[in-house]
Amino acid sequence: MRVATFNLLHGMDLADGESDPDRLRAALADLDADIVALQEVDRHQERSGGADQAAIAAEALGMSQWRFLASVHGVPAPVSGWTEEPSVPGERRVYAADERGEGGPGYGIALLSRLPVSRWRVRRFPAAPLSLPLRVQGRPGLTRVPDEPRGVLAAVVEGPHGPFTVLAAHLSFVPGWNISQLARIRRSTADLPGPQLLLGDFNLPGRIPQAVVGRRGRGAGAVRWRSLARVPTYPSYHPRVQFDHVLGHGIGPEAVRRTEAVRLGVSDHCALVVEVKVG
Repeated sequence: MRVATFNLLHGMDLADGESDPDRLRAALADLDADIVALQEVDRHQERSGGADQAAIAAEALGMSQWRFLASVHGVPAPVSGWTEEPSVPGERRVYAADERGEGGPGYGIALLSRLPVSRWRVRRFPAAPLSLPLRVQGRPGLTRVPDEPRGVLAAVVEGPHGPFTVLAAHLSFVPGWNISQLARIRRSTADLPGPQLLLGDFNLPGRIPQAVVGRRGRGAGAVRWRSLARVPTYPSYHPRVQFDHVLGHGIGPEAVRRTEAVRLGVSDHCALVVEVKVG
């Protein structure tokens, strides 16, 4: 089975700064995977042609099972980060395939599967109460960017060898907050079927994620979460840092057949693809 995580950067092509739905569809069609986690996904945003990017991804990848979690409802604003959509103040929705076209502009994460999904679950995290100076595509120098609400999508997938759980997340860029979110995700998965996979852009480099979630429980019977891929994924044009991760719980390193960072036609991240035996 092939799993992938990819930060879309709302489908932006770095060459011209545009987000074209057809270009996004063509880029995602090259991502051959059975389960895909997406971050920085637009829904009905003017900057990305009003497209439902999760639906476009599902069509391009041939996946009927998917959910889009809106972390923010509204439109991007230069200073405040986001301007809430007046028609849905404070609303945080999860959209399914049969809700295409519904709702106002939003931004968040998506999880897609070719395999049947028997159950979905969501957990949300508040935004960190501070902003940080960051490099923003299309702007010179550093821009002070406020954090945004975060969340994790969980799917119980019916695999050929029985059920397993996949989780998708995009964690805060604020140091400490992202570590806390990752630890809380680990603690909240005990009641979900194993084995488990956690995919996403964690805004944490290299070995840090495994150090945070490396053990569950105590003593000789403690269960390890393992990093299943150590591959630089950022920036896409010359990857030097790994912000995108695939972690496994109940999955040993011997189950990993192949790992690769794939540069697609959009985004400043590479997609991280892992071929792994589950079950």
